[in-house]
Amino acid sequence: MDIQQLNAQIISATVTGVSIILGLGAAGTAIGFGILGGRLIEGSARQPELAGALQVKMFIVAGLLDAVTMIGVGMALFFTFANPFLLK
Repeated sequence: MDIQQLNAQIISATVTGVSIILGLGAAGTAIGFGILGGRLIEGSARQPELAGALQVKMFIVAGLLDAVTMIGVGMALFFTFANPFLLK
């Protein structure tokens, strides 16, 4: 195999890996937000006087949940545009 074929295989594996990173990040965030919203509604229904405090805590956790996904997006962009595995 020459270098061009190896680079083509590395790029195809990178594209597959990046799509898995982005897909699982999106799915995990969607599941997390679904659980988070459901628990907020449950907690607010049980103790309506705590709804404001629960909402503040929900937004903090939602920010952390998005941060994990953004780290995955950053890694995916790194592997897409500055692939360290390519042969020169």
